[in-house]
Amino acid sequence: MNVSLTPELERLVNEKVESGLYQTASEVVREALRLLKERDQAREHLRADVKAGFDQLARGEGRAYDNASGRQLGERIKSRGRAARTKKS
Repeated sequence: MNVSLTPELERLVNEKVESGLYQTASEVVREALRLLKERDQAREHLRADVKAGFDQLARGEGRAYDNASGRQLGERIKSRGRAARTKKS
């Protein structure tokens, strides 16, 4: 397989190899493709979650929030996120 890169991308690949982080241009490209695959999978998961949310709303399973209750929900979400991040550390 042959791949054509713009001069800018070719410089980037060469810089990565010259930095010592990668031994070959092929390693750089493989890593880039792996990251692209991960990003695409994350995007698909997000789309599925959004669709599930809209489906719940269509079934009348949603909940209305005003400013105060919305702030409370936001604080609970932040608190859970901080707790999860602390567990990972």
